[in-house]
Amino acid sequence: MADPVAPLVLASASPRRREILETLGLSFEVKKSGILEERRPGEGPEAYVRRLSAEKVDDVLAKLGQGGPPPYVLGADTTVVVDGDILDKPRDDAEARGMIARLSGRGHRVLTGVALGRLGRGILGGIVVETTVYFRALEARTIDAYVASGEGRDKAGAYGIQGLGSGLVERLEGSYFNVVGLPAAEVIVLLENHGALGRWP
Repeated sequence: MADPVAPLVLASASPRRREILETLGLSFEVKKSGILEERRPGEGPEAYVRRLSAEKVDDVLAKLGQGGPPPYVLGADTTVVVDGDILDKPRDDAEARGMIARLSGRGHRVLTGVALGRLGRGILGGIVVETTVYFRALEARTIDAYVASGEGRDKAGAYGIQGLGSGLVERLEGSYFNVVGLPAAEVIVLLENHGALGRWP
């Protein structure tokens, strides 16, 4: 079990991010941020996920009370990019079907921005991690069946690599956990670099 130097708060309600931190042996609490996830005009994918992860941290920091060691807050945002276009969570199954069809038989980028802050000190640092994911060529009936499963309705790019979506993926280059929603090794380094972990593992 990791030895935190102060409480750690995850600024996300994502069960996948929570599971990754639990797998890493970290103790933490969850406080969902309430920021609006909208891209600004002309904002590139890297800047987009970097900004949103920091805004999530700032939002949760503003909600924390004083008392005891000032907690650290970890925020993250993940998106899928193909041909320079950001594919966020689909609005409906029709949009999800279009996303999966667009990703079929080719590679795309998955970007996760991660930010770390601390009460009383604000944002301490942040990173953007990229993984390239390659889908196998998919038949229309496979796309329809996957979309109908509902697995990708709340996920960037309309798929989840940790579930049924693993059957869509031929290979990847980079961090698998980054595609799930939180790059595990890079998060540990970020926490260590800013004094949030006294000992790991």
